[in-house]
Amino acid sequence: MPIKLVTFDALHTLLTPRRPIYVQYSEVFSPYLGVLSPESLKCSFKASLKEIQKDKPVYRGHAGAQGWWSEVIKRTAIGAGAHPQGMFVLKYALHEMVPRLMKRFSSREGYKLFDDALPVLRQLRDTNIRAALISNADARMRLVLDDLEVSPFLRSIHLSEELGIEKPHSEIFRMALRDATPQGQITRADECVHVGDELYCDYYGARAAGMHALLIRRHGSDGEEEHKEEGEDLRDVSTVSSLLAVLDWVKRQNGGSRVSKLTEE
Repeated sequence: MPIKLVTFDALHTLLTPRRPIYVQYSEVFSPYLGVLSPESLKCSFKASLKEIQKDKPVYRGHAGAQGWWSEVIKRTAIGAGAHPQGMFVLKYALHEMVPRLMKRFSSREGYKLFDDALPVLRQLRDTNIRAALISNADARMRLVLDDLEVSPFLRSIHLSEELGIEKPHSEIFRMALRDATPQGQITRADECVHVGDELYCDYYGARAAGMHALLIRRHGSDGEEEHKEEGEDLRDVSTVSSLLAVLDWVKRQNGGSRVSKLTEE
């Protein structure tokens, strides 16, 4: 079956933090909490995020995304050594730090596109292949996509906070199939490929929904460009190192020739 729709994850697939998240957190923390160890911030953020995602999936239980992220930010600060300064100081600081971080990560101030993102999205549009986005993100991702000028290339955007479900649930993939298809037409699951960086949520989630799937593993430092999961086994997993490779895969699937080079317009 030819590919009619390509769905993308957002973070670490189309876009990435402009600078490592722990660096940006440190910049916001330092006026209130002093300088915290960058390595401690990096480890604490990863651990805090994982804990909250497990305990409160789909941004539940903390009065929306801001409350949810406020808990992540608080745990990150404490885990990185902020607690010796006193919980009163931290509580006061959170009232200022949380809005600043929420605002930063709502725009190009916090994020940037990978160099291959816009060229590939343009090429898909020019060859009449639809594109959509499926992300386990909160509603601020729409602001980020708008600011990075990605939204016009996407037929639909599906965010877990807005829908109340998240990848790898098959329903969020089925929603993308339905919503990115022109009225009166049908897109079959095997006419779609999903591209993302998370083995369980993106790759196996899409496969379980009947779609093709490509796991992106960019070259570079973990947390900046490359994403790896502890103990991951990529045997029998279809991987690509860039979005250009996704375009090549789609063209081969549709009977076309390989793309040798694509430059940004």
